[in-house]
Amino acid sequence: MGKYLAALFFPCLLVILFSRATYYPIIGLVLTVALIAASVYKGYTDTFILIVVDAFSMTIGFMISRKWKEKVANK
Repeated sequence: MGKYLAALFFPCLLVILFSRATYYPIIGLVLTVALIAASVYKGYTDTFILIVVDAFSMTIGFMISRKWKEKVANK
């Protein structure tokens, strides 16, 4: 249960964090995908459903970062 809660929140937060640090949401997404791929390779992400939850969370984080960037660009 703990893995699923972590997979639901942490990838989203990582995408937002990396996007704010680089000012490009796509770079934040790519960096987060690289970290998730490394965890899958090392065996920490062991089920397909966990990978789907990670992907869903990254998608939500990407959408939040894009909205944040548009909001900052319009000011």
